[in-house]
Amino acid sequence: MSGTETNDLQDGGLPASGSPAGPAVIAGYLKTLPSQPGVYRMLDAEGTVIYVGKARNLKARVSNYARGNGHSNRIARMISLTTSMEFVTVRTEAEALLLEANLIKRFKPRFNVLMRDDKSFPYILIRRDTPAPQILKHRGARTIKGDYFGPFASAGAVSRAISMLQRAFLLRSCSDSVFEGRTRPCLLFQIKRCAGPCTNEIPDAEYQALVDEAVRFLRGESQSVREMYQLLMQQASDALEFERAAKFRNRLWALAHVQADQTINPDNIEEADVFAAHQEGGQTCIQVFFFRAGQNWGNRAYYPKADKALTVEEVLSSFIAQFYDDKPVPRLILLSHDFEERALMAEALSTKAERKVEIRVPSRGTKSGLVDHALTNAREALGRKLAETSSQTRLLEGVQERFGLAELPRRIEVYDNSHISGTNAIGAMIVAGPEGFVKNAYRKFNIKSPDTAPGDDYAMMREVLTRRFKRLAEATAAPAPSEPGVDPEPMFPDKPDLVLIDGGAGQLSVAQQVMADVGLHDIPLVGIAKGPDRDAGREHFHVPGRPQSFMLEPRDPVLYFIQRLRDEAHRFAIGTHRAKRSKAISANPLDEIDGIGPSRRRALLNHFGSAKSVSKAGIEDLKAVEGISAEMAQKVYDFFHERG
Repeated sequence: MSGTETNDLQDGGLPASGSPAGPAVIAGYLKTLPSQPGVYRMLDAEGTVIYVGKARNLKARVSNYARGNGHSNRIARMISLTTSMEFVTVRTEAEALLLEANLIKRFKPRFNVLMRDDKSFPYILIRRDTPAPQILKHRGARTIKGDYFGPFASAGAVSRAISMLQRAFLLRSCSDSVFEGRTRPCLLFQIKRCAGPCTNEIPDAEYQALVDEAVRFLRGESQSVREMYQLLMQQASDALEFERAAKFRNRLWALAHVQADQTINPDNIEEADVFAAHQEGGQTCIQVFFFRAGQNWGNRAYYPKADKALTVEEVLSSFIAQFYDDKPVPRLILLSHDFEERALMAEALSTKAERKVEIRVPSRGTKSGLVDHALTNAREALGRKLAETSSQTRLLEGVQERFGLAELPRRIEVYDNSHISGTNAIGAMIVAGPEGFVKNAYRKFNIKSPDTAPGDDYAMMREVLTRRFKRLAEATAAPAPSEPGVDPEPMFPDKPDLVLIDGGAGQLSVAQQVMADVGLHDIPLVGIAKGPDRDAGREHFHVPGRPQSFMLEPRDPVLYFIQRLRDEAHRFAIGTHRAKRSKAISANPLDEIDGIGPSRRRALLNHFGSAKSVSKAGIEDLKAVEGISAEMAQKVYDFFHERG
């Protein structure tokens, strides 16, 4: 951030375990703190950032923390864990707000409101770096030259919009390699989804005109585009050019369907984001609706992680700041709830967008209707989530009862392997908890130990479990000291409360041996053996300490739950294995030769036609290729002959 001055107001090193903590430590910073806007970080004894905050006056804010009383339980707990602080001063409070949001997303402190789903949004991109512009779906950095339109709430919304736009404007969607290799029009041309620029079925000038019309439509000039097509259709009809008139009629039909596909089409809103928050049962749901070019481009529900004591306004304020940390800001933001720093938020986002951004809480009119609609969606989505969470809790209670666990399992790990005759072997771990599958905790393991024989399922399971639990044992060998009288905030654990192994007694025995080797004796293990003829519903469960396996009742909800966990592990393992196999199939052996880069590889393939032909070539033939010296020809020849 330009003009930002950084002050390190501590001795730089991480505090040692057992360092003093609490108000006295915080008060020690007051002598050197300026009365300026800035951002502060509170760290615990392990050097982990536990809270990030901003202040108009750093000295005043920290002096408030230094008082030992008058704080909520959450703030008091946070202060008691603080052993050091770090500070950054900035020019304005608006800059402090933006920096605070950035640091929260970076460090994910346990006492802050956190966005849990921060996936990038898809956009429509019309590429301009090619003679025949291409329309496609895009995520990530905007490094390609072209026109970007979005965000859309989902990839499906983008795909539907692109499909309808192809009908209206006949833009190509094929890749450059396909486009350059065509000798006759493809099926999309035949079904009137593409103008066929690849084989010059349309003059370049006319195709560029279609591209410009599509850009105008996506920028919100839909009415003028429709009027133009209506005029052209009438002119063609008057000239008795009925085939040409039919083309414009079809485009008008497609444009009507693009807009009819939207659930809400506000007449007087060209560009806005709508945020509506609903709080219930200690959780908050925030629905975000995107309106661009006068159209509804979808919505997405978020469930931020926040302390139950925080109000819906506090959660919404922190969420919005983090939401726009890496996303473009619209000209208008509509909210369901007002909050104290709304004017400051508007100033900060205007600074970020380099233009005026308005944040409003409408009370009547069309805009109020949009917010009410979003709030209804937030309320319904949170209701569904709470019902699912309640159902999940009952299932976890059933798991606890069926397998004799001491506590309700909060983290369940399921392991499976996948390979074909030992090749491209993969181990997979999926994770489930009280809120369902925890996909950001999934892990894949490439089987790479030389001691693991191809196709040996027991050895593969041993390698996977050893790598996972040896790391866990090392991490838990020296637990962090707990603060007396402090009840730490429950977080999703790294250590599983139950491990499910896809396999019978043999696989379970391997898992027991691994746990004994790494010194973890308190993690419950269960082996799931497939029933006769691999029938679902007839699984046998093997539990250490029980002399015989047992089955669950065929209609037991817990059985269905376990099957769902196992099937998800199987899906993840198979999918990962297929991706690895596809990568191996498409790999070019020339890439493994030291000194063969893209240019030399291209020259060899152009000369011989394939990597297989290169492998059969003699040294003199290799030397005849442009850019291949005698030394490099010998190296290529030796590479393939060593393999053979």
